Amino acid sequence: MFITPAFAQASGATPFGSSDMIIQFAPFVVIFAIMYFLILRPQQRRAKEQRSMIQGARRGDTIVTTGGLIGKITKSTDDSEVEVEIAPNVRVRVAVYREAGWTSYDPNAAPLTPEEIERERHVRR
Repeated sequence: MFITPAFAQASGATPFGSSDMIIQFAPFVVIFAIMYFLILRPQQRRAKEQRSMIQGARRGDTIVTTGGLIGKITKSTDDSEVEVEIAPNVRVRVAVYREAGWTSYDPNAAPLTPEEIERERHVRR
């Protein structure tokens, strides 16, 4: 009387249409998995590598800051700040954050060959 015949026939054996609900959520699960493996996981790996490099820096290491300054670490005050000598008797304090930091720099290193550059591109991705 209050239920139309179409709704009465659609209910069938599953009272809430659970298979329909699973099918509706499947694309969201697939999209999340793709985002995790293509975006989140590589970003976490890079952050972990950079964190270990920053923690492993010692006095006397030559570094390049994210701002482009090239200098030598002269003193490490704590985990979030180091003193870098960028010229003779010119020292600056550099704040080190988890996202920012520095990269190693060797002025005497030989330039990379095209094959090494291509290999580095594939490793970083």
